[in-house]
Amino acid sequence: MEQWLSVMSDFGFPVVVTLYLLHRIESKLEALNQSILNLPSHLKS
Repeated sequence: MEQWLSVMSDFGFPVVVTLYLLHRIESKLEALNQSILNLPSHLKS
């Protein structure tokens, strides 16, 4: 049981931070993808 607590304390924080950053960057990547897809129509006009 103590080994699991040690593993969770060692790796838990980096995992949570990584998931948080991935969640934040996902919306920005979606906006970037949408603007790239809309680029040809903006260049035509």
